[in-house]
Amino acid sequence: MEITIIGSGTCVPSLKRSSCSVLIEVANERLLFDTGAGTLRRLLELEVDFSRIPYIFFSHLHTDHTGELCSFLFAMKNPETYRRTESLRIVAAQGFLNFYERLKDVYGDWIELGPDLIEIIELYNNRADHRDFGTFRVDTLPVVHTTESIAYRITSRDGKSVVYSGDTDFCDNLVTLSEDADLLICESSLPDEIKVPGHMTPSLAGLTAEKAGAKRLILTHLYPECESVDIAEQCGKTYTGDFMIAEDSLKISI
Repeated sequence: MEITIIGSGTCVPSLKRSSCSVLIEVANERLLFDTGAGTLRRLLELEVDFSRIPYIFFSHLHTDHTGELCSFLFAMKNPETYRRTESLRIVAAQGFLNFYERLKDVYGDWIELGPDLIEIIELYNNRADHRDFGTFRVDTLPVVHTTESIAYRITSRDGKSVVYSGDTDFCDNLVTLSEDADLLICESSLPDEIKVPGHMTPSLAGLTAEKAGAKRLILTHLYPECESVDIAEQCGKTYTGDFMIAEDSLKISI
């Protein structure tokens, strides 16, 4: 499995960090998680053809995670010479279909690829869910952020696993989902001393990984306040494994 941090930032504009997005490549499939502002540009910089990505997964519906969805869909349709011909699956928690219908109320057929080209799969937002896509499996659990917030565990056919937390406060469900994972990509929004509800800090992300026995950890979803604090030192207080601080375009293999 190849993992690329497309955007390691938040809703706060940054020249260093685009908003949230992660690309996971497994068995020649490309899975994109979240499409915050800057995702399309970063994909182009990485020479990834956005129009050939078959799966987009959303952790929740905040703008810094969904902001470029409409841009994706519009670019896949216009002009006609760029029009997408392969099916796109969008996977998210219950509530996404209503969200998408409301987007169409605004943009109409500008963002409609057609019934044969887009499939929306809604997962439970209040309990565990599971889907088998053949070349990989997806397990989810709700996490503590918004009513539609879920974390994902992607497992390859050879048993390698990556967990993507999305946005969440510390919670048992993320620990459970991350048990023995090869990699946990975990939000770590703000330094320990200025924690806010609904988000984690470096020490809480580390504690999650430690309790779960995750083999490696990446801290992401970093607000500007993290740039002036030694967040690695804070994470190291609670996690004894290998960890990295995310940067846009960071690549890691498992």
